[in-house]
Amino acid sequence: MSTITSPGAARPTPPPASMPDLSRRDLVVDLARVCCVLLVVVIHVVMVGVGFADDGSLVVTRPAQEQSWFPLVTWAGQVMPLFFVVGGFASATAWASTRRRGGDAGDYIRGRLLRLARPASAVFVVLALALVVARAIGVDPGLLDAVAIGVGSPLWFVAAYGITQVCVPVMARLHATRPLATFAGLAIGAVLVDAVRYATGVTEVGLVNLLFVWLFVQQLGFAYASGWFRRPPRLVLVLVAALAYASLVPLTSIGPWPTDQLAGLNPPTVPLIVLGIAQICVLTLVHPLLSRLMETRGARAFVFVVGSRGMTVYLWHVPLLVALIGVMLLVGAPLPAPASSTWWWTRIPVTVVVLALVGLVSLGAARLERPPRTDAPGRRRPSGGVIAVAAVLVIGPSFAVMQHGLDVVNAIAGAVGMLAAIWLLGRSRPTRSV
Repeated sequence: MSTITSPGAARPTPPPASMPDLSRRDLVVDLARVCCVLLVVVIHVVMVGVGFADDGSLVVTRPAQEQSWFPLVTWAGQVMPLFFVVGGFASATAWASTRRRGGDAGDYIRGRLLRLARPASAVFVVLALALVVARAIGVDPGLLDAVAIGVGSPLWFVAAYGITQVCVPVMARLHATRPLATFAGLAIGAVLVDAVRYATGVTEVGLVNLLFVWLFVQQLGFAYASGWFRRPPRLVLVLVAALAYASLVPLTSIGPWPTDQLAGLNPPTVPLIVLGIAQICVLTLVHPLLSRLMETRGARAFVFVVGSRGMTVYLWHVPLLVALIGVMLLVGAPLPAPASSTWWWTRIPVTVVVLALVGLVSLGAARLERPPRTDAPGRRRPSGGVIAVAAVLVIGPSFAVMQHGLDVVNAIAGAVGMLAAIWLLGRSRPTRSV
């Protein structure tokens, strides 16, 4: 959202130094990002079922995914495409800001990697210590592996988003010079990758779509930032969104893709592109209504508080959910049978408790999400080679977790890799004398 001041009008009073200046932000985008994160929390809460059956045995299931209605619900509940769209918007504006300040691609990538690595490092360190201690005290290896894989599931995002951030300078230039060709190339690439994947049965082929699918969706964010979606009549946006959602029917019934859009997340599949198109059209349609909402103090405060802790909420909510369940088991708290009516009703307080726990963790962890400090006068960023090594250290461990699940080795590698990346990216070197 921007503020326009007529020549003769009084200038708006700047906010106090302690308050964020929101006058030049599209607060609807911030609201969309916050809603995406919170919906992910809710989805994970209803997907983890731990309780006792009638015979007293411990039951661990995924209640939501066992429901007949769940696959169709994911057509609305799979919000990761929208998350990457609004991430693309944020990336476009951040890259433009970097260039206005005289920065280059290395400056941009360095800053974005730091904003990923710093909050992720805390999670990796804590999980590595927890897994080492659990193994040392003799926790059942099978149970430990199952818990670790679930706890580490959100870490895939660090790898996927890190890949898109490294590509932002190149993709932004392509959007400025060959936007339609770029969209077409990415879409064709995604279709070809999925065709080979499903024809051969080799799931790993789909990993190439970490580039094609997520970069296509990120380009939608660039287009949104460029004003593309504000130009067509609203009826056109309605028709495009309706056509995109309708196309999921043949894609998932005649085509090879699963109806459950969560099942098509890792590796990402073509339907996520379709969802991204539909979701950005819907966001554009409701933008005027949400803009009025974001004019209220309460909405702005809510979005600022949650949005400034977005990565903390996302990365910590599953570990804290699992920890909460573990404590309840240890103290003998009554746990209803998963998928029972009582279990479904208890998801409301469980969600509230998890968010409260995340809020407590954020009191210390949220500072890791702050923008990195600028280099001191006479100093400049590390070399491109150092930044490239740091990118591998940030993306590599999370990619390994995405592929093989979290275990002691991957957790330790992640902790060491993230801390090493932060150290490398935090270094500076003397500015060349002219």
